[in-house]
Amino acid sequence: MSKKRPEPTRPPRERAFLVGVEIKGQPALLALEDSILELALLCDTAGLEVAGETSQKLDRPHAETFIGSGKVQEVKAFVEETLAQVVVFDDELNPRHQRELEKVFGEKVRVMDRTGLILDIFAQHAHTREGMLQVELAQYEYYLPRLTRQWTHLARQAGGGGGRTGSAGGVGLRGPGETQLEVDRRAIRKKIAHLKGELEKVEAHRSRYRAQRKRSRIPTVALVGYTNAGKSTLLNRLTKSDVYVADQLFATLDPTTRRVDLPGGTAALFTDTVGFIQKLPTMLVSAFHATLEEIAEADLLLHVVDISHSNALNHYEAVTQTLEEIGAGHIPSVSVLNKLDRLRDPAAAQETVRQFPKSVAISASKGTAIAELLAKIHEELYETYIPLIVRLPFREGALISLFHEMGQVERVEHGRAGVLMQGRIPGRLLAQFKAWQANTFEFENERQEEAA
Repeated sequence: MSKKRPEPTRPPRERAFLVGVEIKGQPALLALEDSILELALLCDTAGLEVAGETSQKLDRPHAETFIGSGKVQEVKAFVEETLAQVVVFDDELNPRHQRELEKVFGEKVRVMDRTGLILDIFAQHAHTREGMLQVELAQYEYYLPRLTRQWTHLARQAGGGGGRTGSAGGVGLRGPGETQLEVDRRAIRKKIAHLKGELEKVEAHRSRYRAQRKRSRIPTVALVGYTNAGKSTLLNRLTKSDVYVADQLFATLDPTTRRVDLPGGTAALFTDTVGFIQKLPTMLVSAFHATLEEIAEADLLLHVVDISHSNALNHYEAVTQTLEEIGAGHIPSVSVLNKLDRLRDPAAAQETVRQFPKSVAISASKGTAIAELLAKIHEELYETYIPLIVRLPFREGALISLFHEMGQVERVEHGRAGVLMQGRIPGRLLAQFKAWQANTFEFENERQEEAA
């Protein structure tokens, strides 16, 4: 009788103690308690076990330790009592805060902030080369100003680049009077420059791919929303595909694009994008520029909201704010109020629906109201396109390109004075072409003039 092979034992999860701070006069999308709860979910996603939490309200951050000196000693006592190995702050700490806190808590206790935690989660969930490059760049830019003696040789360890940095990278080759810390900093700056160069190549490739998609005249739809709102589940439902889904924050990171058939024999390309979150680290927005352009270049946004969440409206506002920051605030959107099946009284959702513009309440997991959603998407993409004829001078090359890239071109005539174009464009672009609008008969006049 064969014996069942024992399951491999997993190493115990590190214990984390959480610290939340409310700064007087500083706007916050979530209440302090809700923000700490979200931080606990982030810790769970990162593989940490939450051992306890505390919070403090301040007029302003303490110059040396972010929280007050008395609170620091209180946290130290809690850490010793709970045997926590990590202290995680719900806000971004500057390098001085982190250094001073590590001195107080001792060498055996790590100090992290929300930004470092999110970077760690992204590093775990990036699987494509582009995703790994983006995360590695963000990690290096975050850790560079935080280097201390204990971080030596970080350039040979961090990120997804793999392998050791050779002597050409500068690690281990010190000049006269140069400390190891200075060597590491120089090596990391060189690595950052290299990663930016690699990402520029990726961005150029993605730009060519987007241009190719535009030439196919198939509109693009980007799924956006707060992390864990159900975007991947919705994409799977719409496309009958198997994009990875998990009930955790940032379960998917790399964008996935699928074709979806719409009513009336039309179609669109749907792209699932990284979930947003309040206090999204600035360096992540910068590093993920190429990926976020997928959103900024979309014809329509599906803003997926977990309608069952107590902070649904706050989550919606957090995403809307980020969309404005990345230059996508002007793009038409449909609010997709997901997880309708989790409401105790789905009928009550109709009152909530009124709080969101152009909204459709659905359940992606159950398939509820998917047909209604597809009809709404078709309406926004195909029925809100405006028929247009324009006579564009050659000097208006940008508008000619815009018509080709963003519109549906049906007819083009080149003449001495410029280009006559007929087709349909998204309503949001109509104002840019208003000065050059023409009439249908001008096509025939142009042809007769050329023949003569």
